[in-house]
Amino acid sequence: MKAAGFTIRGERIPPGTRRTVDLPLPPLFTHTPLAMPVHVVCGRRDGPRLFVSAAIHGDEINGVEIIRRLLRSPALVRLRGVLVAIPVVNVHGFVTHSRYLPDRRDLNRSFPGSPEGSLAARIAHLFLEEIVARCTHGIDLHTGAGHRFNLAQIRANLDDEETLRLARAFGAPVLIHAAVRDGSLREAAAARGIPTLLYETGEALRFDELSIRAGVRGILHVMEALGMIAARRRGRPLPEPVLTRETAWVRAPMSGVLRMLVAPGGRVDEGGLLAVIADPFGEREMEVRAPFAGIVIGRTQLPLANAGDALFHIARFRRPDAAVETVEAFHEALQPEPPDVPYPEGPLL
Repeated sequence: MKAAGFTIRGERIPPGTRRTVDLPLPPLFTHTPLAMPVHVVCGRRDGPRLFVSAAIHGDEINGVEIIRRLLRSPALVRLRGVLVAIPVVNVHGFVTHSRYLPDRRDLNRSFPGSPEGSLAARIAHLFLEEIVARCTHGIDLHTGAGHRFNLAQIRANLDDEETLRLARAFGAPVLIHAAVRDGSLREAAAARGIPTLLYETGEALRFDELSIRAGVRGILHVMEALGMIAARRRGRPLPEPVLTRETAWVRAPMSGVLRMLVAPGGRVDEGGLLAVIADPFGEREMEVRAPFAGIVIGRTQLPLANAGDALFHIARFRRPDAAVETVEAFHEALQPEPPDVPYPEGPLL
């Protein structure tokens, strides 16, 4: 069936074309205009309308590079439906390397927003009405918050059959059934019946190559599952993801210098040693132990901690070994192929 095109902010993008549309944002107090760039790829045939968004937290930049590479994919040439790509939702935070907006509000706690509310509320309302409401499915790209690294994972409502199908198709090693948070984009999308995945991986203000490759590949897998693009030639197969419904943060029992003993993706047993925290003089030390068996899906990157700081994010699994094997297979499958270059003749300098 021939597509009808796509309209955003009153501008129609005809079938078989692609265009960048700037959604006007409130100007800076210097009177400088500001806009949220949205790239629309409109297929020649009708199909699902998928939005892919990044940097809703302005310092979470992995998704910006994921979308840049996605838009260069040859698979989009024969697109069915519409891909709406928003690499930078929180423009203010992205420019200032900040998670938040200038009013110190979290944009991902400000939905559905209001056209007369705070700056965060106005941007949330604009994004919801101009983008989310015009789409049938969504993928929101995130990283760990400041100084935290997250293992590649999908967070979603896995009780919804369509959402679970797409989460499995994405191919992240860990799927987490996560209740929606008040004011989040995922909550606002769910209220409109739009299945949405949250891909979480890496660290704020850092590119992580494996996380980026996994993100591009995962979005294309979801588009295949939706029938938006043809099935492509596969690289090394990804393992079947493992699913969990319980996670917990382990917090620092005291302030001090942290010696971490388990990396993201590592197995932990109930009561297993995660880290040792000590005062700078070595006069007092305390062990940090796991509350249950599972794997580490998130971890602080800072070796300094205040009492109560979140240190390790643990996902519970009955068979932690199987989960670790899935993570290891995932990493192996996404490693680049070694270049076929002969060793140079003569002595090595």
